[in-house]
Order: sequence, then C-alpha cells, then structure tokens
Amino acid sequence: MSIAVVTWNVNSIRARLDRLLAFLARHSPDAVCLQELKVEDAQFPFVELRAAGYHAVVAGQKTYNGVAILAKEEPTNVLRGLDDGEDDAQARLIAATVRGVRIASAYFPNGGEPASPKYPYKLAWMRRLRRWIDRHVDPASPFVLGGDFNVAPDDLDIKNPEHWRDSVLANDEVRAALAEIRAFGLVDVLRKHHPGEAIYSWWDYRMLGFPKNDGLRIDHLDATPALAARSEQAFVDREERKGKAASDHAPVFAVFSE
Repeated sequence: MSIAVVTWNVNSIRARLDRLLAFLARHSPDAVCLQELKVEDAQFPFVELRAAGYHAVVAGQKTYNGVAILAKEEPTNVLRGLDDGEDDAQARLIAATVRGVRIASAYFPNGGEPASPKYPYKLAWMRRLRRWIDRHVDPASPFVLGGDFNVAPDDLDIKNPEHWRDSVLANDEVRAALAEIRAFGLVDVLRKHHPGEAIYSWWDYRMLGFPKNDGLRIDHLDATPALAARSEQAFVDREERKGKAASDHAPVFAVFSE
C-alpha cells in the first residue's frame, strides 16, 4: 500500500470548492495540505468535504491566510500555530497525524517587498518554524512539511531567474532561511525525483504567466529522510492550473510506500 500526500494553495476555499471536490474525486489522495483558505473555521465547508469522504482539521482566518489538512482517515494529535508564545494572529501552520505520518500544512509569509515590514516578519516566521520543527519533530520519524513556502530554492525553480533574483521569493537571504529549515534533515521530495528538471507550481495571473509557462516552484513537500526514502513519485498537477476559476497555484503530489 501507499499514502498519497498533496499540498495546494487554493487561494480561497470558497472560490475553489467545486474544483477541490472534483480534484478529490479524480485523484483520491489520502491527505491534502491546503493553504490560503481565506475563511474563518465557521465558514469552512466541512459538510461538503465530509460528504466527499474527507475529514478536515482547520486553522482559519478571515480574508487572509488559513491552513487545513484533509484526510480520508480522521487526523489525530492536531496542533495549530507555532506554539512559541508569540502574539501572532496569522493562521499559517497546522499539524496532524494521518495513518502514522505526521503532516504539517504551512503557509509561509510572502514578504511583500524587501523594504516592506512584511519581509522581516517572513524571515522571523521561518526561524520560528525551524524552532517548531526542532521541538515537535523526531528526525527519525515519518514527517512531511507541505505548503506554499513562498521561496524558490534555486534558479532551476524559476523560468526567469534574473527577474526574481532580488525578490522576497528568491533572494539569497530567503533561500538561506529555507536551507536552515531543511538542515533539520528535510528532503525536497519533488527534487529527489526530478533532479534537473525545470518544474513550476505557481504562475502569476497577470501577463499571461501560465500560457507562457513563466512560473516559479514555491510549493513544496519536504520529508524526513526515512519517509523520503519511501517516496515512489512526486509531481505537479499542471492540469489544475488550467481553465476557469483556477488557483494561481497547482497541487504538488508525493506518493510514499508504507
């Protein structure tokens, strides 16, 4: 048997619900990390997703942010937030256990512009996430961090690297911050299976980003070494970026043997 885990920034669960339900029916993943829900918990479509065969645990937020984990098997040991005592109302992290795998759905801050106050918050949030991982994750256990990381780790992950080199998505500082998180021992599962391939997960709605394939790979599934070693495949579902009412992000899949 295997367990299929997906991460997908849906960019509004209400705007994308029909597509999400169709996606679940078509692919039947075991667990799905969602980001950018843009709803509070009370407005989350628990009933519709349960009818589709999925339990949901949610950390919602009105208008912005919001993360969730969907699973066929009811998630257990749910944690919300970075658990560090900081006064931070942004809903960006939720973790739960599904079929023996610890799964975290994370929505990293975008950071705005380098001169924006949002940028130091992004870097601080990433440092806090690394400390959360240190406290809550056993590197020998099966753990996957899925989400919109808002970081393209390498120029291979960007169609036009020169355009993005100094941006908050691809500058040396944010890449170093992601490298520090991964130094815990996390493996970029998609890159494991596609070491030299230009693959993207986000395309700007503007300037014909998707038709031109002018994209970035900022959505990731990172796993502890023992779990990454069990990965059978990983890919980006570009089909979900096509057509009407599509998110600007495509889902990223990883399949692990049990």
